[in-house]
Amino acid sequence: MDALILARMQFAANITFHILFPTITIALGWVLLFFRWRWLTTRDTAWLASYRFWTKVFALSFALGVVSGVTMSFQFGTNWPGFMEKAGNVAGPLLGYEVLTAFFLEAGFLGVMLFGHGRVSERVHLMASFFVAFGTTVSAFWILALNSWMQTPAGHEIIDGVFHVVSWSEVIFNPSFPYRFAHMLLASALTCSFLLAGLSAWQLLRGAAERSAPKILRVGLTLAAVAIPVQILVGDMHGLNTLEHQPQKIAAMEGVWQTERGAPLLLFAWPDAETRSNKFEIAIPRMASLILTHDENGEVKGINEFGDMHPPVAPVFWAFRVMVGTGVLMLAVSWAGWWIYRRAKWQAARLPKSLLWVLAGMTFSGWVATVAGWYVTEIGRQPYVVFGLLRTADVAATTVPSSMIGLSLAMYLTLYTALIIAYVAVLKYMAEKPEDVIETNALEEAEGRAAEALVGGNAS
Repeated sequence: MDALILARMQFAANITFHILFPTITIALGWVLLFFRWRWLTTRDTAWLASYRFWTKVFALSFALGVVSGVTMSFQFGTNWPGFMEKAGNVAGPLLGYEVLTAFFLEAGFLGVMLFGHGRVSERVHLMASFFVAFGTTVSAFWILALNSWMQTPAGHEIIDGVFHVVSWSEVIFNPSFPYRFAHMLLASALTCSFLLAGLSAWQLLRGAAERSAPKILRVGLTLAAVAIPVQILVGDMHGLNTLEHQPQKIAAMEGVWQTERGAPLLLFAWPDAETRSNKFEIAIPRMASLILTHDENGEVKGINEFGDMHPPVAPVFWAFRVMVGTGVLMLAVSWAGWWIYRRAKWQAARLPKSLLWVLAGMTFSGWVATVAGWYVTEIGRQPYVVFGLLRTADVAATTVPSSMIGLSLAMYLTLYTALIIAYVAVLKYMAEKPEDVIETNALEEAEGRAAEALVGGNAS
């Protein structure tokens, strides 16, 4: 295969694996802070058990995210040296800010979160939990600032083919940044919420963590039920922004080949790049124009309008439908699950096992939606690495043989497959054997201290 295609496949493999774990930790950090606060306000050791268990999940996810992030950054030098040569004045500082302001913050206070309980005061431990959560969000801020600039570049000038910053505020707060940042935070909230609900449902099915699992299930369902309609709204705003700045991406997402008014919404189709048409269409008349322009007769530009400067249609078209379809399923399951749980008066024992199996089956549904969304974003930017200004082919390495890239790609895929299997297996073990994870003796001591404090308060 062509070296450029292999290099793109290798970067895609790395970003696919890497994004799985920050998508969990960004929101999970704030959920852990909530668990910590509930323990301090109620002295219910079920909340402390939840905090200890999910802190271990956070640490495991954080570790895999760091490792995969490092290997991904190596590829800028090995496979994409032209990117840093031409856009390094923008990308370098933003990546540096992410390390200095976010990664060190997370890594430093994570140690206090994991090992400091009982060794530092409750206030210091709560503060450490806050800074870890804050660090994950700041990390997402800088990474999304760079990615958004690559999609909608602003605040720069180009001198002899090299990007130079004119305004950092315009670089960071570029036209698509607010929508992408909000979209990513909500994607993390949904990924985390279904992980919470799914593992808790699995614990209830296996008779594990009977005190904490019902509480976590309620938190997961509530978070999902609130976040998914907001995500749909933000997604609509993001789509309108993309229509303004990247109309060829929208054309590929919707499978619109010819510019037309009253474009239909394709529920199913088979895009054919050779004939530049769709086969087997199932469509809702005028709906695409209504969604994209808020006018049923609005004009939607077709792919043919852009000549050869458009992304490959089929991957973007299908990835978009996987993302939306998963989101609709999340909406249905979270609302139905929350309603059923409320009808059961928040008594987990009264929940139908069918619901618990559905929730367990959707444990990693957030991963599916997130990866599909990233494919829409990144493949939809092609053939550019900096949209409209710098082509992907112009920044790829020319001295690395395709055989070497292919070999390293095969090694990456093998390693990542093994790590994913191991990660899921460890989570399954942790969920089924929480007593091996949450230090039962420490919980018993905490419960005793809480009881003593309660008795003392009643006596006074």
